[in-house]
Amino acid sequence: MSQARQVGLLAAGCQPWNRDVCAASGDRFAYCATLAIYVYQLDHHYNEFKLHAIMSEHKKTITALSWCPHNPDLFASGSADNLVIIWNVAEQKVIAKLDNTKGTPASLSWCWNAGDAVAFASHRGPLFIWTISGPDSGVTVHKDAHSFLSDICMFRWHTQKKGKVAFGHTDGSLSIFQPGNKSQKHVLRPDSLEGTDEEDPVSALEWDPLSTDYLLVANLHHGIRLVDSESLCCITTFSFPSAAASVQCLAWVPSAPGMFITGDSQVGVLRIWNVSRTTPVDNFKLKKTGFHCLHVLNSPPRKKFSNQSPTKNHYTSSTSEAVPPPTLTQNQAFSLPPGHAVCCFLDGGVGLYDMGAKKWDFLRDLGHVETIFDCKFKPDNPNLLATASFDGTIKVWDINTLTAVYTSPGNEGVIYSLSWAPGDLNCIAGATSRNGAFIWDIKKGKMVQRFNEHGKNGIFCIAWSHKDSKRIATCSGDGYCIIRTIDGKILHKYRHPAAVFGCDWSQNNKDMIATGCEDKNVRVYYVATSSDQPLKVFSGHTEKVFHVRWSPLREGTLCSGSDDGSVRIWDYTQDACINILSGHTAPVRGLMWNTEIPYLLISGSWDYTIKVWDTREGICLDTVCDHGADVYGLTCHPRRPFTMASCSRDSTVRLWSLTPLITPLQINILADRSWEDIIGNTGVETLHVLDLSKYGLISALSLLGCVPSPDSAIEPGAPPLLCGKVSRDIKQEIEKLSGNLRVKKLRWFSECLSPPGGSDNLWNLVAVIKGQDDSLLPQNYCKGIMHLKHLIKFRTSEAQELTTVKMSKFGGGIGVPTKEERLKEAAQIHLRLGQVQRYCELMVELGEWDKALSVAPSVSVKYWKKLMQRRADQLIQEDKDDVIPYCIAIGDVKKLVHFFMSRGQLKEALLVAQAACEGNVQTFHVSTPKGPSFSDDIYKEDFNELLQEACRELAEWYFQDGRAVLASCCHLAVDNIELAMAYLIRGNELELAVCVGTVLGEPAAPATHYALELLARKCMMIPAWDLAADLLLLTPDSELQLVKLCAFCPGGTEEISHLHEKCKLPTVEECMQLAETAHADGKIFETIKYYLLSQEPEKALPIGIDFIKEHISSSDWTLDTIYPVLDLLSYIRTEKLVLHTCTEARNELLILCGYVGALLAIRRQYQSIIPALYEYTSQLLKRRKVSVPLKIEHLSEELDAWRACTQIVNPSSEDSPYTPPSDSQRLVYATLLKRLKEEPLRGIVGPDYVTGSNLPSHSDIHISCLTGLKIQGPVFFLEDGKSTISLNDALMWAKVNPFSPLGTGIRLNPF
Repeated sequence: MSQARQVGLLAAGCQPWNRDVCAASGDRFAYCATLAIYVYQLDHHYNEFKLHAIMSEHKKTITALSWCPHNPDLFASGSADNLVIIWNVAEQKVIAKLDNTKGTPASLSWCWNAGDAVAFASHRGPLFIWTISGPDSGVTVHKDAHSFLSDICMFRWHTQKKGKVAFGHTDGSLSIFQPGNKSQKHVLRPDSLEGTDEEDPVSALEWDPLSTDYLLVANLHHGIRLVDSESLCCITTFSFPSAAASVQCLAWVPSAPGMFITGDSQVGVLRIWNVSRTTPVDNFKLKKTGFHCLHVLNSPPRKKFSNQSPTKNHYTSSTSEAVPPPTLTQNQAFSLPPGHAVCCFLDGGVGLYDMGAKKWDFLRDLGHVETIFDCKFKPDNPNLLATASFDGTIKVWDINTLTAVYTSPGNEGVIYSLSWAPGDLNCIAGATSRNGAFIWDIKKGKMVQRFNEHGKNGIFCIAWSHKDSKRIATCSGDGYCIIRTIDGKILHKYRHPAAVFGCDWSQNNKDMIATGCEDKNVRVYYVATSSDQPLKVFSGHTEKVFHVRWSPLREGTLCSGSDDGSVRIWDYTQDACINILSGHTAPVRGLMWNTEIPYLLISGSWDYTIKVWDTREGICLDTVCDHGADVYGLTCHPRRPFTMASCSRDSTVRLWSLTPLITPLQINILADRSWEDIIGNTGVETLHVLDLSKYGLISALSLLGCVPSPDSAIEPGAPPLLCGKVSRDIKQEIEKLSGNLRVKKLRWFSECLSPPGGSDNLWNLVAVIKGQDDSLLPQNYCKGIMHLKHLIKFRTSEAQELTTVKMSKFGGGIGVPTKEERLKEAAQIHLRLGQVQRYCELMVELGEWDKALSVAPSVSVKYWKKLMQRRADQLIQEDKDDVIPYCIAIGDVKKLVHFFMSRGQLKEALLVAQAACEGNVQTFHVSTPKGPSFSDDIYKEDFNELLQEACRELAEWYFQDGRAVLASCCHLAVDNIELAMAYLIRGNELELAVCVGTVLGEPAAPATHYALELLARKCMMIPAWDLAADLLLLTPDSELQLVKLCAFCPGGTEEISHLHEKCKLPTVEECMQLAETAHADGKIFETIKYYLLSQEPEKALPIGIDFIKEHISSSDWTLDTIYPVLDLLSYIRTEKLVLHTCTEARNELLILCGYVGALLAIRRQYQSIIPALYEYTSQLLKRRKVSVPLKIEHLSEELDAWRACTQIVNPSSEDSPYTPPSDSQRLVYATLLKRLKEEPLRGIVGPDYVTGSNLPSHSDIHISCLTGLKIQGPVFFLEDGKSTISLNDALMWAKVNPFSPLGTGIRLNPF
């Protein structure tokens, strides 16, 4: 299992260089960054698009993307390295590849007339057709589409007319080819270009889906035309409101005949057109930056309607069995029906716009579109992360929401490096390839200073001194490292014999700076002297040195990364290289020391990997392969030292948690060990008082040679200890306090060790529940998930939280038919006759609900309420926000909450439910037979239930998104401690669960004890037996858990005796005697227990297995009778279990654990592993010689019965036919449930889902040996080092069956 856990991903934006870089099919859309394709898929349950996959195989810029029209799982892509790839999205893999395409495939499209052929063309042509499979597989040239006089901009196949294809050229002309017809080359140039040499490239080209001949063409300057490809004439030229407007992209709207949309290239204006009008029907300004490409989804996303769906005709009128669509007035005749446009913008932004509702369904506002060279956390507000890119911008991101909050003005060319100003100056220094360096004031939004001393030479690194905020260093290709003040005064120009790529200020001495040079050397300069000569020159690298980094915790220690693939550790005081870290297979770029563990170093390389090093012995602790290209920048979170960010040529930024590296240390904190086991000292502190400027150069050097030797924190093999500022500050604060120090210690260390993403929010809610004064809550508390008692108070001033977007009405027909005129006349007569109800019903039929509702109270309040309910039901069916006031007016909170939940607007649902609980929504009682107080109590109870339901749904949404901590916050917000703890455990946030549970006390105790048991299992893997015992001793009634621990411990006699003594268990010898006595007395459980603790634990196996076999042979056995014995047996020492003499007993134990594991998985609803557990058990039964009362046929029956009976609760999909279970299947499943009984810890029922489960990897692809599918999210390696399963499946498997899926008898421990 990886030691560095991915916990966040900032996806790349859409590239602006090539045209066909976005595509959509059904409920998926995709766009191309420079090197990877991002695929988003609709989650039907929550009605939102989520990043499903990053497809990364191209090594150079992707040029085009085309979705297969016949198979929604396939698409093709081309790239600048003459490569075409066919992908399967569902399986996330390459299924075919065409290398060496004879020219860059600048334009590419799936052939509409053939299921397995892709056409592509370079700018000059010809058109190649690649038949992927079958007898005619291979590449052919289109017989007509070649020898063009002007470059190809794009081409489009006709969707109905077989083989018909149109090309757009840079000179503005079109070429049209159709089998059996004469080829038309370079025709239909815009009239204004005829007879000239001017070029006006075709920027968009689309066939009319309802015509065989009409083609919509956009030229960059000339605008849009509808042309007839047969008669070769222009039918309509469309006019823009402004002469300055130009079109970059267009798309037909399949759901609205004759309608199309365009995107302006200067400003992000989306224009809606109808072919019958030459001017736009409507214009929406969606962004400041221009459009790059557009694509309309073929079928709009399906809305998940409320499960409280109205009964048939529930809202129809009494005179008619149906409500016709609302009438359209003349000016509404062109209103757009529901349609979803994938919009890509020139700034990299990508979104999905709902044109009918005029709102974004999904928007990723900004994104880097090229290599990200550097990233840094803001020192005084580490929630902000700045990134510098090849695309010429610096962007600042909020790492909690993963959204961009600032972007630098203009385009600076290539930005190689950035450095935040110290403290709260809110400025960033940037270094560019040709435009010198600059200081950008992010609050003012402008450049406030520029430095041009390096001329037009590239500046590769910029470093703002954090010890002296007036000094900034830059190093450049001109061979100089320049130190200047922020107002531009040059202090030093350090000349090098070649280009200087990296520089870094010492964090322990404000006057020391190190540089890395192309001449393969590292130099150290002392700024406080007037000398421009280096104090030290370190030689050893065999290629250029790119980056250098001083250790923040070890005075005089620095590292360097080189193109020779190595990282070297230098000791300034010894004047020597003290270690060489070898392992990267390409140049090293990113370097980062951890700010708490003095020997922990992280490096990033052009080999696409990040490596984590223990520099004491030069050991690589972990290699991370998630990036899809060169890794450049690495940065450590200032307040969460084990959270790190990385950036890459793949245009993504990823957030990582390194806490798995310090598990023993975390558990020392939980077990309340002394400070000596938590905090260490590297001896740096004593040096901070030295001011070298008082000494001459020689004296300074001799002083620097007298560094105190580091203590045990950095001795090889010593366990990790915290040595940095964050931990030191926590210790100092705790030592000032009195009272319950443990609570503060747990909270502060938990916040320090957890990654961002909800842990602060969680602790704020814990404080509220524990009665902390509201005035002590931080300012940003109201931005997160608030406790129910604060929700309305904080949201009252934010009424806009409930989205009440005005939506256009739409329906069929232009003008008013005569039937409607007659109905209106009839309604007026009824009104004059005083027949108000009849008038209302006719108005409803005409769609004039407002008129009906305005007079309905004169019939009766009951009738008005009924009419309001009918209107609300209709609006819910139409999925309109207009329903909100209707539901509020009649107090139908339930309907409104379910409406919001059905649309995935879970926060709005929660807000309404809480408002109702607080009595802010008046429930309108038409009649109250049993008096108002009784009725109000019932309503309040109802609303509380509704509030809990809304919370559960919101929590599940966060949980399924891989954010277990925020899911837990949702339950804490409504005081549901049991579920809050359960979600932390199911998200494998065990340390956090123990911290929070300890502080919450008694209500959280059962879950806290379970989390402690799982953590003790984690300690067994480290191995740390003493620590495991300490954890178990924190739980009441821990004897049985301590027995399991001691039974499994494989140590020597002395270690085992010590552990027995600590756990207050009899000695090994005494256990043997106790076992024999218990056996003679017929006490099975005691016999097994003591045999396992003795020197002959294998004696327990036959006794326990016979007991279990005897029970499951009877028809009325239950899980509770056999599971305690089986669970205890599973803790037999591995070296005893794998003995040859235990083969039969081992096989029987594995089979019984597999079968009981399957039953436990059914009880806990671990759907993904139930089939695998049954299959595992069947395979063992088939292949191994055993005598257990289980038959393969019986296992198959049970699995089929489970599948048949649970599909009622969870239909697998709307498309698959539903087959009801047979009577025999119902009977088998009922017997199963009877055996299972109820899970004692009810909250933990449901699948496990760890942080980062939804985050796709670029290049680290593993196939699960349980499912055969690609693993999304964290991977767990089995004991053979090759087989993998997802971490989620591993956690669930280990909780129900302790043995590995490989059937070896090795215990699985993924915690």
